[in-house]
Amino acid sequence: LSFTMSRSIVRQSKFRHVFGQAVKTDQSYDDIRVSKVTWDSSFCAVNPKFLAVIVESSGGGAFLVLHLSKVGRVDKNYPLVVGHSGPVLDIDWCPHNDNIVASCSEDTTAMVWQIPDHTPSRPISEPIVVLEGHSKRVGIIKWHPTARNILLTAGGDNLIIIWNVGTGEPLMTMDDHPDLIYNVSWNYNGSLFCTTCKDRRLRVCDPRKNEVVAERLSPHEGIRPMRAIFTKEGNIFTTGFTRMSQRELGLWDPTNFEEPIALLELDTSNGVLLPFYDPDTNIVYLSGKGDSSIRYFEITEEPPYVHYISTFSSKEPQRGMGFMPKRGVDVSKCEIARLYKLHERKCEPIMMTVPRKSDLFQDDLYPDTAGPEPALEPEEWMDGRDADPILVSMRDGYVPPKSRELKVAKKNVLDTRPATRRSMSVIDGSSLPVSRICCLSSFIPQLLEKLVEEIQNLKATVLSQEKRICDLENKLFKYTNGTV
Repeated sequence: LSFTMSRSIVRQSKFRHVFGQAVKTDQSYDDIRVSKVTWDSSFCAVNPKFLAVIVESSGGGAFLVLHLSKVGRVDKNYPLVVGHSGPVLDIDWCPHNDNIVASCSEDTTAMVWQIPDHTPSRPISEPIVVLEGHSKRVGIIKWHPTARNILLTAGGDNLIIIWNVGTGEPLMTMDDHPDLIYNVSWNYNGSLFCTTCKDRRLRVCDPRKNEVVAERLSPHEGIRPMRAIFTKEGNIFTTGFTRMSQRELGLWDPTNFEEPIALLELDTSNGVLLPFYDPDTNIVYLSGKGDSSIRYFEITEEPPYVHYISTFSSKEPQRGMGFMPKRGVDVSKCEIARLYKLHERKCEPIMMTVPRKSDLFQDDLYPDTAGPEPALEPEEWMDGRDADPILVSMRDGYVPPKSRELKVAKKNVLDTRPATRRSMSVIDGSSLPVSRICCLSSFIPQLLEKLVEEIQNLKATVLSQEKRICDLENKLFKYTNGTV
């Protein structure tokens, strides 16, 4: 009887004992001047090859990209990624190509960059493509989880623009937000995204229908910024503040926003809680800017639905945080997550492990995870198709492929001939047609206007050259007559 009672009291979960540990000092990245800009993004992005950190920079915005193996002190003259004329506010690695990173800035633009496998000898200043469409600063940038080349940006003009970076063109613009957008999160297959906004509403948006399909006013009653992320099951996990400025967590069913599935009060700290979610384990890691701890919770289908697991604590407050995709963790050490904590002048990896006695591969800890191959082409996604990520096994670990070039091809909308190989967009070495003409229809009047202007300029050039030829002929005639 006592055994039965103890089993009913102690929750059965393989993640009840997740252990957080910072790496040794010599495995950190030191002497990094982390950006001091006042913006609630994570300032850090990481993948199985590279670590990227937004840094202080004079004369524009910049971020640092390091090979993961380049630990220790970073040389003060290490080449940065430079190109933005204002501070960089957010960065995001492409999930389908480990050498492609996107950035956005105060300068109203977003840029996509190809990072070489070798250490560059000079700053990287030429982006593959510049995305211009916002009228105010761009503070959020997010790649689509399953479709190739699809990128979302959100700006201070309260617009959300979805781009095909293979052509450099916008596919759609959403203007449903009346105030500043705090964050955006795609769902598992990229059919929807959720947003939080300064108007205190949580919205679920269908980008291809260009509409808000569900919304909830004040999921948290406080007026301070909220964050929201989709879980793998389609629920929405939120962080915010109560009316008394206590930090709070919520779990919501977007098909029934009336009542939360769960609502938990945390503490009275004032830093915005940034959630990092692992869909394979259903664990969410919470990092507050200015906090010196990372709390983690497991989301389950049984009450109380959001289970507190533990807290990783350290002495130094965090300025930002990066979250490694699952394919980048070390399965031989039973590592289920790795976070990259930004200090004022360094970046410190933190490993989350589940202690096991056996050295064998732990199938239960590592279900197949999202791999680097996209499940959809941009045209398929635009036509309404949805697909879950293409999964890969973690049994033998993950070896990142070598650099694959991203080429951008802008189509001439006046050219009605079938697309040739030269007018195809290439990412990861495979060809795809450029976006449909209907997506570019809004640009035809501008292109025609430019074409007319170009013709007029050419006519003026021809006339001036004709006059010059006449003048030269007259001089030649006078010269020859004089000699004769």
